[in-house]
Amino acid sequence: MTVVETPIREVRGNHRSTAGVHLVARDYPKGLRLDPHMHREAQLVYAAKGTMQVTTPKGRWLVPPDRAVWVPARLEHAIDVLADIEMRTLYFDLPWLKREQRNKGLAKEFVVRVSPLLHQAILALFDGRNTSERTELLVRLVMLELHQAEDSATFVPLPREPRCRRAALIVLDDPTGNHEIEALAHAVGTSARTLSRLFSSETQLSFKSWCQRARVAAAIERLSTDADVSVKQLAAQLGYASVPAFSAAFRQVTGRTPTEFARKG
Repeated sequence: MTVVETPIREVRGNHRSTAGVHLVARDYPKGLRLDPHMHREAQLVYAAKGTMQVTTPKGRWLVPPDRAVWVPARLEHAIDVLADIEMRTLYFDLPWLKREQRNKGLAKEFVVRVSPLLHQAILALFDGRNTSERTELLVRLVMLELHQAEDSATFVPLPREPRCRRAALIVLDDPTGNHEIEALAHAVGTSARTLSRLFSSETQLSFKSWCQRARVAAAIERLSTDADVSVKQLAAQLGYASVPAFSAAFRQVTGRTPTEFARKG
């Protein structure tokens, strides 16, 4: 496992502010993968444009442009670039988080919905016009916004139990398929009853709800990376009987319809 001592120096700007924060801006092309690694610093990862997937031992998050992911220090994670991204990352020194009493609730990874205010604050940190005072004020504003309620709508929890994890990966490899729990259980060497119980205990979701979350995550990925896909096409590809049924499932997970999501990005 690679432990990155400090953020990689980037041509587009990387500096430590007086607030104890590294600022790193970098663009990544679609298809690039940042293999599992960890940092000594905590970090807030935001793609101003594009979509990425962040994977930790706990699960997978899809991170479209209206989300940002918090990754605690020394947490193993990998990043897959699903569409060309403009990544803006803030690395927080742990002594600063402790000194500023900003570490409450930041011990585990989570995804937040990026408000217009948080979006502008992050971009302002990278506009090249910062004095020490301005940078510190913007960092404090970012932290205040970050402490809003977490949004896990794009999170697909991954079970740790080997049989259950194998079943989950089968579904994730083909989220559009019609996966029956009996067939999955047979494939991983257990009973449907046991697999159902494992999904519930390992992910806090029923098997049916977990599969719905996986399908919605696949829909989010398509909507974020394919501007030409229609909601009707997507509903059919994901195995929903109708657009209203797909929209209802999508809203249940994300709080928005597929059309609203595609429009807002």
